Amino acid sequence: MSHSRRIGVITGVAALLLTATACSGLGRTTVGMLSFRAQDSVSELSYSNTLVTGCHKIGLPRGATHVQNNTLVDVVLYRTPDCQKTDRADGIYVATTLSNVTAPASLPWRSFSVIH
Repeated sequence: MSHSRRIGVITGVAALLLTATACSGLGRTTVGMLSFRAQDSVSELSYSNTLVTGCHKIGLPRGATHVQNNTLVDVVLYRTPDCQKTDRADGIYVATTLSNVTAPASLPWRSFSVIH
Protein backbone atom coordinates (compact mmCIF):
# COMPACT_ATOMS: atom_id res chain seq x y z
CA MET A 1 0.00 0.00 0.00
CA SER A 2 1.43 3.36 -0.96
CA HIS A 3 2.15 6.05 1.62
CA SER A 4 -0.46 8.52 0.26
CA ARG A 5 -3.13 5.83 0.10
CA ARG A 6 -2.42 4.80 3.69
CA ILE A 7 -2.76 8.44 4.83
CA GLY A 8 -6.05 8.68 2.92
CA VAL A 9 -7.42 5.58 4.65
CA ILE A 10 -6.35 6.84 8.09
CA THR A 11 -7.92 10.25 7.40
CA GLY A 12 -11.17 8.60 6.26
CA VAL A 13 -11.36 6.39 9.34
CA ALA A 14 -10.65 9.37 11.62
CA ALA A 15 -13.42 11.40 9.95
CA LEU A 16 -15.86 8.51 10.32
CA LEU A 17 -15.05 8.08 14.02
CA LEU A 18 -15.39 11.81 14.63
CA THR A 19 -18.79 11.87 12.95
CA ALA A 20 -20.00 8.85 14.91
CA THR A 21 -18.99 10.29 18.28
CA ALA A 22 -20.43 13.74 17.51
CA CYS A 23 -23.88 12.22 16.94
CA SER A 24 -23.78 9.65 19.73
CA GLY A 25 -26.04 11.67 22.10
CA LEU A 26 -28.88 12.02 19.63
CA GLY A 27 -31.84 9.83 20.46
CA ARG A 28 -30.13 7.93 23.28
CA THR A 29 -32.41 6.72 26.05
CA THR A 30 -32.05 5.27 29.51
CA VAL A 31 -31.91 1.51 29.97
CA GLY A 32 -34.01 0.25 32.86
CA MET A 33 -36.80 1.65 35.01
CA LEU A 34 -36.98 4.86 37.04
CA SER A 35 -39.88 4.62 39.52
CA PHE A 36 -41.54 7.36 41.59
CA ARG A 37 -44.09 7.25 44.38
CA ALA A 38 -45.90 10.05 46.21
CA GLN A 39 -46.06 10.38 50.00
CA ASP A 40 -48.16 7.56 51.56
CA SER A 41 -49.24 6.32 48.13
CA VAL A 42 -49.35 2.71 47.00
CA SER A 43 -49.42 3.62 43.31
CA GLU A 44 -46.14 4.06 41.47
CA LEU A 45 -45.21 5.95 38.30
CA SER A 46 -42.39 4.44 36.24
CA TYR A 47 -40.37 5.77 33.33
CA SER A 48 -38.36 3.65 30.92
CA ASN A 49 -36.49 4.55 27.73
CA THR A 50 -36.36 8.21 28.78
CA LEU A 51 -34.26 10.49 26.60
CA VAL A 52 -30.92 11.27 28.21
CA THR A 53 -31.20 14.93 27.21
CA GLY A 54 -33.45 17.61 28.63
CA CYS A 55 -35.65 18.04 31.68
CA HIS A 56 -38.43 15.56 32.45
CA LYS A 57 -41.44 16.43 34.61
CA ILE A 58 -42.53 13.82 37.13
CA GLY A 59 -46.16 13.11 36.31
CA LEU A 60 -47.51 12.86 39.86
CA PRO A 61 -49.98 15.62 40.86
CA ARG A 62 -48.30 16.35 44.21
CA GLY A 63 -44.77 15.32 43.20
CA ALA A 64 -42.71 12.35 44.31
CA THR A 65 -41.23 11.58 47.71
CA HIS A 66 -39.73 8.17 46.89
CA VAL A 67 -37.55 7.22 43.92
CA GLN A 68 -35.95 3.97 42.82
CA ASN A 69 -33.32 4.28 40.08
CA ASN A 70 -33.03 0.92 38.36
CA THR A 71 -31.44 2.37 35.23
CA LEU A 72 -27.88 2.18 33.98
CA VAL A 73 -27.44 5.96 34.37
CA ASP A 74 -27.48 8.46 37.22
CA VAL A 75 -30.20 11.09 37.62
CA VAL A 76 -30.63 14.43 39.36
CA LEU A 77 -33.99 15.18 41.02
CA TYR A 78 -35.35 18.72 41.36
CA ARG A 79 -38.10 20.26 43.50
CA THR A 80 -39.19 22.50 40.61
CA PRO A 81 -41.07 21.38 37.48
CA ASP A 82 -38.34 22.76 35.19
CA CYS A 83 -35.14 21.24 36.65
CA GLN A 84 -34.07 24.51 38.29
CA LYS A 85 -32.24 24.75 41.59
CA THR A 86 -33.89 26.89 44.27
CA ASP A 87 -32.76 28.76 47.37
CA ARG A 88 -34.22 25.96 49.49
CA ALA A 89 -32.96 22.97 47.53
CA ASP A 90 -30.29 22.04 45.01
CA GLY A 91 -30.68 19.04 42.76
CA ILE A 92 -30.50 15.65 44.49
CA TYR A 93 -28.11 13.16 42.87
CA VAL A 94 -29.30 9.54 42.72
CA ALA A 95 -26.79 7.07 41.32
CA THR A 96 -27.74 4.04 39.27
CA THR A 97 -29.41 1.16 41.16
CA LEU A 98 -29.98 3.33 44.26
CA SER A 99 -33.06 4.87 45.85
CA ASN A 100 -33.88 8.00 47.82
CA VAL A 101 -36.70 9.24 50.05
CA THR A 102 -37.42 12.88 50.91
CA ALA A 103 -37.33 14.13 54.48
CA PRO A 104 -40.85 14.57 55.96
CA ALA A 105 -40.69 18.39 56.02
CA SER A 106 -39.10 18.86 52.59
CA LEU A 107 -40.75 19.57 49.25
CA PRO A 108 -41.44 16.70 46.83
CA TRP A 109 -39.53 16.20 43.60
CA ARG A 110 -41.22 17.60 40.50
CA SER A 111 -38.68 16.91 37.71
CA PHE A 112 -35.48 15.09 36.84
CA SER A 113 -32.61 15.12 34.40
CA VAL A 114 -30.30 12.31 33.32
CA ILE A 115 -26.52 12.36 33.75
CA HIS A 116 -24.90 11.04 30.57
